[in-house]
This record gives sequence, C-alpha cells and structure tokens, in this order.
Amino acid sequence: MAPTDPQSYPLLETLDLPADLESLDERTLTDLSDEIRSFMLEVISQNGGHLSPNLGVVELTIALHTAFDSPTDRIIWDVGHQCYPHKLLTGRFDDFPTLRQESGMSGYPSRAESDHDLVENSHASTSLSYATGLALAREEGDDSYVVAVIGDGALTGGMAYEALNHIAQLSPERLIIVINDNGRSYAPTVGGLAAHLAALRVNPAYERSKEILGEMARKIPVVGETTDEALHRLKEAIKQVLQPATFLDVLGIKYTGPIDGHDLEVLEATLERAKQFKEPVVVHAVTEKGRGYAPARDESERTHGVGAFDLVTGDAHANGIGFTDAAEAIIADAAEQHPDVVAITAAMGSATGLGRLAEMHPDRVIDVGLAEQHAVTLASGLAMGGRRPIVCIYSTFLQRAFDQLVTDVALHDLPVIFMIDRAGVTGSDGPSHHGAFDLAYLRMIPGLSIAAPSSADELAGMLATALDHPGPVAIRYPKAGVNSIPQLPATPVPLGEWEELSSGSDVLILAVGRMVPVAAKAAVQLEQEGISCGLVNARWVKPLDPRLPEWAEKYERIVTVEDGVASGGFGSAVLGALAPLGLAGKIRVLGLPDAFLPPGNANVLLSELGLDADGVAARILAGD
Repeated sequence: MAPTDPQSYPLLETLDLPADLESLDERTLTDLSDEIRSFMLEVISQNGGHLSPNLGVVELTIALHTAFDSPTDRIIWDVGHQCYPHKLLTGRFDDFPTLRQESGMSGYPSRAESDHDLVENSHASTSLSYATGLALAREEGDDSYVVAVIGDGALTGGMAYEALNHIAQLSPERLIIVINDNGRSYAPTVGGLAAHLAALRVNPAYERSKEILGEMARKIPVVGETTDEALHRLKEAIKQVLQPATFLDVLGIKYTGPIDGHDLEVLEATLERAKQFKEPVVVHAVTEKGRGYAPARDESERTHGVGAFDLVTGDAHANGIGFTDAAEAIIADAAEQHPDVVAITAAMGSATGLGRLAEMHPDRVIDVGLAEQHAVTLASGLAMGGRRPIVCIYSTFLQRAFDQLVTDVALHDLPVIFMIDRAGVTGSDGPSHHGAFDLAYLRMIPGLSIAAPSSADELAGMLATALDHPGPVAIRYPKAGVNSIPQLPATPVPLGEWEELSSGSDVLILAVGRMVPVAAKAAVQLEQEGISCGLVNARWVKPLDPRLPEWAEKYERIVTVEDGVASGGFGSAVLGALAPLGLAGKIRVLGLPDAFLPPGNANVLLSELGLDADGVAARILAGD
C-alpha cells in the first residue's frame, strides 16, 4: 500500500517518541491517543491484524512509556496482540504502513525491529516468567524496572500461575505486573479468575474504601503500639470488611486496583506509586477492547484478529470459503450424528470452527481459556469417561501440549481427535504462527494416526474415520481456501490408504495436504518435458500406505512434497520405510527449511521456497 499521508497525524510525525511523552500535557496526550487509534484503524483496515486488542490499550501504553524509561526499563507484552501502540510510541510511525506485509513490520514485537521489543510473543501466559528471569538477572547497582503487561485472558494459562507462585517466593525488586483486564481474550475470558476479576471490576465500593481507610484510622485512638503499626493493622482489618482479599493478596503480592485503564492521569499516578515499592506490585487496569471504534466493540471474536475490512462499516472483505469454514460445518454435523461428541477449545472457539456447534449445542463446547495443556488432558479424561472429544486448535498452539499428547493421550491409547487448523505456512502472523512443525512432532508419537486432507471432502471423510477409530487421530489442515462445503454426512477415508491420482514410469511424486494440487500442476509441466510422472495423494502421514514399497520399486525416482519442515516430517517417514529395502537413494525430500519463516503471503512464501508448481517441477528436472 502507499504510505499514509503523515500530515494527517502531526503528533506522530513530529514528536520524538517515547522521549517527548513526559513533557506533554493531558490535552496533547489525549490528541495523541486519538491519532494512534485513527492511524491503526487506517492501516489495519488495509493490511489486517489485531484490531480490538490494540484499540483497547492506547492510554495504557502511553502511561507505561511515560512512567518508565524503555528500553532501559524492560516492558514485556504478553501474547503481543496489543503491541501496535507500543510500536508507534517507539519510533516506528514511518514503517507502520508495512504492517504484516512481505519484508514489512511484524504484527508482534520483533527484536529485529527495535531495542524496545524484548520477546517475539504470540503464545500466551509467558510474560511473567520472562519478567522474573530478567529481574533476577539484573546486576548489582542496576536500578531498572521490569514491567510485564498481561491480559486477563492470558492469566487463565498455567504458566502464569507457576510464575506468580515463584514471584511470591522470591519477591524480586522493581518488578511491576500490569493486568490489562478487558474481560476477553479471543472470546470472553472464562474460569474462576475471570469471575474474581469481574467481581473487583464492578464493585464501586472498592475505590471508595481505599479513600476512607485513612480517615477512619486516624479517628481511632492508639494504645500500646506505634502509630504506624496500629494504622497498618487497622487499615488491613477495615479493608477485609470493605473488600475481601484478592488471590494476589493471598500469595502475598502487593496489589492495587482496579483502575480506569483509559484515564491517563490515574494510570500515570498509579504506575509512579507502584515504582516506590521494593517488592513486586500488581496494577489492575480495566480497559475496553475495541475502544473508539464501534464495530470493534462487538462482543464476538470477529474483531480480535481481522483481515482487510471496510473502515466505514467494519465489514470484512470477502475472502471465500476456507478449511476452517468447512470444518465448522463438518464438526457440527459429526456432533449431530454422534451424541457422545464434545468439542474443546482454548479460548478460540469461532477461530477454530466451533461457532455453529456452540449455537446448536452450547453444552457440548468446552472453553478452557488459554490453557492448551489442560485442554488436551481434559480430553483424555472425557475419553476415559466414554465421550468422543474433539480438540480444535491451531498447529502452533498444540506444540504447547506436546507432553500431554504423549503421556496423557497416546500412552493411554485414548480416542481423542485433534482438528489442527493453520497447519504449514500460515501467512502474515510470522514465525511464531507458522504450523511448520506438526508433522515432525506428531509423527514420533506412538499410536497416533495423522491425516492431511487436500480438500474439504477429505477433511469430512477423515473425521468420519476418526470417530470410528479406537485410538487417537490428528487431522491437520492449512489456512487456505476450499471449493465448497462438502456433502454431509461424509464417506469415511480408510485409515492408511493413499489415493493414486495418476500412474507413470519415471518419477513418483508423493504429496501431502495442500501440496497435492501443487504437485498435480508440477506433474503436468514435467509431462510436457517428457518425464512420465506418477502422483499419489499421501493423505495419511501415519500409518503409511502398505503399497509404498511396490510403488517405489516401479519408479526411478521418488519425490515427497510437504508443507512442514523436511527434518523429521513425511519425507523422513518415507525414507525410514524404504531405506531397509535399499531404496533410499531414489528418494528426494521437498519441504520447509530448518529455519523460522518470516511473515508474508503463504503462496508467495511457498513460491520463494521452491514449493509452488514451478519450483517443484524445476527441482525435479534439476535432479534435486
């Protein structure tokens, strides 16, 4: 896109940020807040990105950069969905129009972009652990602060509780935890903590109670103790009457709040007070997700992360039907056919295709919050109890529950189904979101069957197969388009049976998932060059089709094509199966490199990696 006219945003263009923030009055800071929101809306409407989380933290971000001296003071953004104001306040106005574009600005904090970015986030609940480590690593005489900004949604993840427990034990100095409480992650925050924060959030007596404690205490005579000791004891007693202890009080971590997360004066004053203590302090700020833009204040998940949209109406530009849309219909139909089916999400129900089932049978969709490990072991317990759990999750987030996959699901050979969305190269969200590793980390797990559909029809057939299978099954599919929603109910796709699409004599191409149509186009090009190609849709990565050795004997060369890392993936499985037969020399493996991939359009990235039709054909012609 063309750069935005900087004259529309005079403060962002002319200020030296964040250094100038301390010198600005409240009126100018308010104007700056408005500019940030307007500029973000303009860019996100064209490039896509995380909309409502960033609109909600503008004032909080300004207050943080006013109260703290970044990057000397380290600010860590949990998840990173809310880092756009931070980027604009740390000198990246000119680059911001390239947000999430090829070779452009990352949609998350990026160490390559700025010294103000410490952690290239995307996985929730990690900030407190990073912050504790940074606080402990400070050398003597280092008076800098470490600030962790964590949302109420991220506080539903187990790592956050582990870190809080450790913080309570160690009590590291100059560690400040800011809870950005907007009542939502992707979806509304669930669980006991959410209810606890909500109770604080809506209790008007809390702030007033803090104001009157001192007044009441000073009116009571002191006998037998120093004034300071007596006042402290009395304040604590009155506080417990007016406002019960928070869970942080129980841990022994100093807490203040809730405060208005959009009141700059209150935010700055509270953060300055928090800096005065020589112990960890939690500041609880209540913010409004989507603030300043009515369509983004929608209570659904649709404006959390968006593609390009109409800035006037907030309506998304049409993108066609994708695998997630097909999965939504397929899962809902499967639940109708199988009353024992129950679906599990880690705070991403609509994003993983559970919207329709949630409308039809809300009691059969379980949202555990951002707690992937719990989600997987919960599914194990449900399966032990006779239910048929379907865990709907992105590939990158399933990585977080690898131990639970191994010891809680596979070791017990439980019939848990994993619907793994966003597999392979995903696009603009970058290295932390590409589902590059699932084939490799899933393939090593004993007893786990792995499917990779090339179409919506296959996706439906594979789920039908999985529901009749007595053990665990993983079905992984990309963020990509499909032709249509399949006819349902579906015909099962036999476990371990591949589809031979064409036969030849020179080269056999074994393609997985989204690479099947790519390989089909490459085969046509090769035929035009006089190379006779066979093509197989290797739709089950595990188990392999028993016909593989027979096919391998027939061809001079075998090429595997996958959209996962080549190391340990499907091609490695084929090599492992054929090497004992003396056929390893025939095999060439095409897949993703041993690297973290940058953000960018998925098709462009695959082309640059030689994994489009032209690239596959060229590599086969060259003998690669």
